[in-house]
Amino acid sequence: MADNADGSTQHRNRPVQFVIRHARFVVAACVLVIVVAGVWGIGVVRDLSLGGYTDPGSEAAEVDEIVEAQFGRQVPDVVILYTPEDGRSIDRIGTDVEQNLDEIDRAVLARDPVSYWNMPPVISQGLKSFDGRSAIAVLTLVGDEDTRVKTFLDLRDARQIDGIDVQFGGFSTIADAYNTEARADLVRAETITFPILMVLLLLIFGGVTAAAVPLCIGGLSILASLAVMRLLTTFTEVSIFATNIASLVGLGMAVDYSLFVLTRFREELRRGASTEEAVYRTMSTAGRTVAFSALLLVCGFIGMLIFPQAMIRSLGFGGMAAVAVAAFVSLTALPAALVLLGPRINSLSWRKGAIDRGDARAERFWRSVAERVMRRPVVVAVAIFVFLGLLSAPIFGVALGDLDHKGLPPDAPARIATDTLFSDFPLANSGVTVMVVSDAGGQPDPALVQQFAGEMGRVDGIAAAIPSGSADDYAAIRAILTSPDRTKEALATVTRLRGLDAPDGTEIRIGGATALSQDGISSVYDTIPWMFAIMITATFVVTTAAFRSVVLSTKAIAMAMLSLAATFGVLTWVFHDGHGAGLLGITPGPLQATMSILIMAVVFGLSTDYEIFLLSRIVEAHDAGATTREAVATGAARTGRVVTAAALLLITVTAFFSLSELAMMRLVGIGVIVGLLLDATVVRMLLVPALVALMGEANWWLHPRKPLDPNLRTTDKDSQHVG
Repeated sequence: MADNADGSTQHRNRPVQFVIRHARFVVAACVLVIVVAGVWGIGVVRDLSLGGYTDPGSEAAEVDEIVEAQFGRQVPDVVILYTPEDGRSIDRIGTDVEQNLDEIDRAVLARDPVSYWNMPPVISQGLKSFDGRSAIAVLTLVGDEDTRVKTFLDLRDARQIDGIDVQFGGFSTIADAYNTEARADLVRAETITFPILMVLLLLIFGGVTAAAVPLCIGGLSILASLAVMRLLTTFTEVSIFATNIASLVGLGMAVDYSLFVLTRFREELRRGASTEEAVYRTMSTAGRTVAFSALLLVCGFIGMLIFPQAMIRSLGFGGMAAVAVAAFVSLTALPAALVLLGPRINSLSWRKGAIDRGDARAERFWRSVAERVMRRPVVVAVAIFVFLGLLSAPIFGVALGDLDHKGLPPDAPARIATDTLFSDFPLANSGVTVMVVSDAGGQPDPALVQQFAGEMGRVDGIAAAIPSGSADDYAAIRAILTSPDRTKEALATVTRLRGLDAPDGTEIRIGGATALSQDGISSVYDTIPWMFAIMITATFVVTTAAFRSVVLSTKAIAMAMLSLAATFGVLTWVFHDGHGAGLLGITPGPLQATMSILIMAVVFGLSTDYEIFLLSRIVEAHDAGATTREAVATGAARTGRVVTAAALLLITVTAFFSLSELAMMRLVGIGVIVGLLLDATVVRMLLVPALVALMGEANWWLHPRKPLDPNLRTTDKDSQHVG
């Protein structure tokens, strides 16, 4: 590239200059390194965690850990349901069942299997179905949550018995069903998404070459994110769902970033710039914006890292890894490829000039939209605030819930078995473990413990409560619930137990599966405000650095929060309140907590992401000398089509997750789609121009008018379109 009079192209943006001068090396190095790393990263599947749903620091987890250390694990993991199919009664199949259970390696069991056939009559009656045609056995496994799920996978197939229908229920079974469906969703989504994205990119760019480039960048990003995630498994627990999120975010953002960069590159070529000048200008404007965009999305995900649940943290790591590699590839391999392609980026187009005419029509349309909005900014702003307020209203009735069998497909074996257990074996649950701890230390008075057990037994929802042992400094009471674990009724019973007054001189602590679930949801509620504090603070710092305007940064955050509130209002109305639930094939209930946190991070990050693309062009025009209204019109004209197209592409990627058989993945898919639709159209293209126009010069408070690099100034041909 020729030097300018001020030599700026020689001394500014040296990384871009390196990419331009060594384009072939950069492309070859990126492709080689990423492909090799991706092949290695594919092995991450065997290292991924199948657990991570509980809060290890909760009261329930601590109770279970203490009692387990003294008496062994008390909470069952797997329930096996046996139904004879060859005409035998459940009593006559006992020998076969017991023989099969004896084959299980005792090293993986915390205690011997408990079954209808090896328990005394007073207990065995609760392990038989109401109609007497089925009976169950209960397995309690050793190890952490991930280990127990993997142990279930190892012993499952060998539990089949000729002439007997064998079904599996319990938390480990449900967790495995979710993980299996997650793998299938990932393969299905990626197989279908790439061809559809190619068609959409052909329509957007009008040519095969330009359409193929973003898909290549997306493929490299997916491979790179797998490598990063495998690296993360050496330091922390990474959930299998993180691969789905990394693929969703990595592919979506790589395609979006490529779209922004390619659009600006072709714009610079149309202005008459040489290939090297076009790449330099593109990366110093759109490339800079991509870098800030990636930082904003990372800001959204970073708030997930403070949650105690390993699964939530791993989703945050997965999202951050995907965004980072998508930005890296888009800022290295992509500009290098553009240097090599040059004007040939527009090759293999089906109609000469169609690309330029399409871009010109889009600019005229979005400019006219912005100008009409700015003629009546008050009316537009008030109308949109009212509309978004109505969408947000249902959020006041939202409730978060834990993972349960109702989120599985209706025909999933784990859901069918669990439904059967709930209806025919209501007392076959893990129940509640209550620790009675003396305030003065030492073992609590046995009489007080016995008296408290009797009081527990009279609580609504408790079938029986009996002292189950004592240690040097506590006594344990086991309570059997009348409702299955983790159900709404069981949670209400645990709440009533927590409300009991402890015996004089003692305190009570509650454990068990239902208490674990309740404590986990409580920790999510407690952590959400801190998550938002981190996201908002980090976003404010990044946007202020990007825009050099406190007002624009504050407005960007406010718009993101507004989009997020409206999105969750819609999700509450559908998934919680049940409107359209039958059409979507979901069971209404509390929003799954882990995926709700993910939606908060993604929608917040994408909202500020799209805003920075619009505001960056507004700031660029303002720095070049345009008035506020002229800058808004220019920014809307230049980004309207590309932001709408980017949202459409990301919606396409997300859509196949919304078609998942898992309700929690549908929640993510529909949540992201709703957030994108609202943000890329109503908020970004209507509300933001109205508010910027209303605030006028106040937008630029503390923002010095800083002229752009001479290389980035608009040409005479371009300036006639300003205003």
